[in-house]
Amino acid sequence: MTSSTATITTSYSDLHPNLVISSSRKVHHLLFTKMRDTSTSPADFVQYSKRSMRILAEDALAEFPSTEVKITTPCGSFDGVRGPDPTDICAVSIIRSGDALLEVVREVEPAVRVGKILIQRDESIPEKTAKLFYSKLPPDIANQYVLLCDPMLATGGSAMKAIEVLVEQYNVKPSRILFANMICAPEGLKLLGDAYPEIKIVTAAIDDCLNDEKFIVPGLGDYGDRFFNSL
Repeated sequence: MTSSTATITTSYSDLHPNLVISSSRKVHHLLFTKMRDTSTSPADFVQYSKRSMRILAEDALAEFPSTEVKITTPCGSFDGVRGPDPTDICAVSIIRSGDALLEVVREVEPAVRVGKILIQRDESIPEKTAKLFYSKLPPDIANQYVLLCDPMLATGGSAMKAIEVLVEQYNVKPSRILFANMICAPEGLKLLGDAYPEIKIVTAAIDDCLNDEKFIVPGLGDYGDRFFNSL
């Protein structure tokens, strides 16, 4: 088995040693300009999000281990690579925002298995501690590769709780988990990097910081509210 040849970023290696920034940065930058804009309509936000998430999903799936293969083309032979069988991958969404990315992953690769984790933040306290409310995962998920889906990595609390469920309750090895998100905050990257350096993170952008309300700056606001038009 060989891994993907995507370049691991070095400027953020002190935050997370296993970080990959999506290859189509120019496209993401164009799409994010629309998504971040407060004047963008809910319908347009969904459209631009899905375009960006499709690129991210392809990049993330390509990061799972691959095997070198030789195939026959109509005009000769070709040395290629083949990733895991899609049924050996479980895409797990952190409800609700993660469902948006999960559905795009299923459009790209319909045969992946699906899991759900519901984690909510306690908004009544400044720390906004993450609490687990529900999980539904395949019983044999420990034998699969896991693509954890959540568009935003802010404090890292929700991602940490989801990973704890996977690792501690379902015995998934951290090295078999790949976390895909659209925008990261350095604070969340550092938290995950310290706790789970083996987990690969694939993201489209790394923003500046978190504000006092724990939102990503410049960010795009509450992703779930904007995507599902529940503002």
